[in-house]
Amino acid sequence: MKYIKYLFIGIFFGIIMTKSEAISWYRIQEMFRFQSFHMYGIIGSALGVGIVLIQLIKRKHIKTYKGDVITIKNKQFSISRYLFGGIVFGLGWALSGACPGPMYTLIGNGFTVFVVIIASAVLGTFVYGLLKRKLPH
Repeated sequence: MKYIKYLFIGIFFGIIMTKSEAISWYRIQEMFRFQSFHMYGIIGSALGVGIVLIQLIKRKHIKTYKGDVITIKNKQFSISRYLFGGIVFGLGWALSGACPGPMYTLIGNGFTVFVVIIASAVLGTFVYGLLKRKLPH
């Protein structure tokens, strides 16, 4: 019962993703072909909200609901890390037609083939864990 709130947050997230058409393969295709601003608007809005919230957390020393301090560590910039990670993420997104968040929403909308894609993403995460020490960070 204590996890029921996460179920409702997930359902709300799924509804938002569905209604905003962020799970639409056609919208994603339009984005990768530079034919529509729709997905760039969604991503840009999320980026803007994220930047503002992170700055609020840092400047106001906001704590978790349990009272724990939230610490955000600065990472050293590495062009190879962002380039390689961006290419892998972009290829996965382009080939599957969805980024990780909406994959679960797509299953909820009846596109059960995404079970294979989620399994592949989990496998990729496992392989990354095995190779992490050998990759540029």
